[in-house]
Amino acid sequence: MSETRIQPGQDRLTRLSKVFIFSTENHKDSITKSLKLLLLVLIGASISIVFYSLFISKYAWFTCPDCETFDPICEPEKLTEQEPLLQSQTHSLNISHLAFGISGSTRTWSKRNQYSQLWWRPNITRGFVFLDEEPDPNTQWSQLSPPYKISSDWKQFKYSSSQSAVRIARVISDLFRVGLADVRWFVMGDDDTVFFEENLVSVLSRYDHRKMVYVGGNSESVEQDVMHSFGMAFGGGGFAVSYTLAVELVKLMDGCLERYYYFYGSDQRVWACVGELGVGLSREPGFHQFDIRGDPYGLLAAHPPAPLVSLHHLDYVKSLFPDRTQIESLNTLVHAHHLDPERLMQQTICYNRRLKWSVSISWGYTLQIYPIFLTARDLETPLQTFQTWRSWSNGPFTFNTRPLSPDPCQQPITFYLDKMKKLGKGGTVTTYTKFVSNPGKKCDKAYYQALAVKRIFVSAPKVHPTDLRKEMRRHCCDIKTVKHGSMKIRIRSCKQNETYTS
Repeated sequence: MSETRIQPGQDRLTRLSKVFIFSTENHKDSITKSLKLLLLVLIGASISIVFYSLFISKYAWFTCPDCETFDPICEPEKLTEQEPLLQSQTHSLNISHLAFGISGSTRTWSKRNQYSQLWWRPNITRGFVFLDEEPDPNTQWSQLSPPYKISSDWKQFKYSSSQSAVRIARVISDLFRVGLADVRWFVMGDDDTVFFEENLVSVLSRYDHRKMVYVGGNSESVEQDVMHSFGMAFGGGGFAVSYTLAVELVKLMDGCLERYYYFYGSDQRVWACVGELGVGLSREPGFHQFDIRGDPYGLLAAHPPAPLVSLHHLDYVKSLFPDRTQIESLNTLVHAHHLDPERLMQQTICYNRRLKWSVSISWGYTLQIYPIFLTARDLETPLQTFQTWRSWSNGPFTFNTRPLSPDPCQQPITFYLDKMKKLGKGGTVTTYTKFVSNPGKKCDKAYYQALAVKRIFVSAPKVHPTDLRKEMRRHCCDIKTVKHGSMKIRIRSCKQNETYTS
């Protein structure tokens, strides 16, 4: 019988083969176990997700109670046919996206419509003036005024002191229900409110209309803010409500008016209703309630570095330009606004070091020369040429003031806007003429040197709409020449590290 002899190398090969086969079988078994474990994990996760969806997060997954940003996963309530338009509004804000609700009355409109006609742009501006009753059918409605509507259902609500305040508070509801297309902001104002609409657009463009936003300003008189609220937008100065806030506000407005029947004003009622939605006031200093008495000159000559948005209570203050009626004065400001909207009332400070003069410019309105050196902080503080609204007191106000000296030699020499024109493609030249020629008493030599200036020419680049949004910094200026009774000033952007006194 023969035997096959295995060589030493073959023996090693045989042993290695057995090891390899054994290890391969172990590896396959390991993979099988891993796949089974993974399958069990996936099945468990699926069961958990289904359980979570059905029993724990039902409302979080299938509704969107805080759908302010209109996220695609949200399912907002169907309120009006307007609402879907909001999701497609991505282009820049312009005047066509605003709807104005002007509170008026048939009794006062015949006199106050002149204020609305200053800023209303037929076929461009959108909105209505809401009246308490039909106007006289024998009187033709001016095409230069906003169209009118009659306020709805306002006499059914409870009130304690002012029934008309209920009607005016509901203007936002009446305006919303008109159903104007492609509205982003609802703007409320009174029939004696003058809006500077391009600046209003500029201010509102800083906010997201897809969120709940309430924009406006306080009263200038602290006594008014204490009586009503520091957190309230005063209605005469105007306020704006984003479309998204208006959607929710209109839902609760009528019930809310019943809860706050004891409030005095319409704006206070609206503020209370907005507060029930958890929304606070976004303050903008360009809304001017003008709760002041007397001469508003000091306030406007040192306007804060913010676009001028509105002026109110214009029947209760002196004419803005002393040699013109109030309507003529406002018409001048409106023209300056159209020339360079965001520069209007913006204060600029410069010095003539040789003559030791301090100069303050409120562009499009007034210019002051002080024949002494005053700090920028002094010049930025309004002269108190006015008193409080209710008590006719010297304060307090919601901003600092400095006293106006009774000595005319210590008062600034004032100039008012006289002419304006475009300069090239992106600039302006405005001319300011002296108002008072004689102080009525003998002053020092420095005062009479400044008094010899009769006319001042101011050149300035046009302010781009985004400039004040990027940097809330006042511009600088250079006094170029002073001769032959004239002075030339150039306004410019301040250089890096430049100060007014450097």
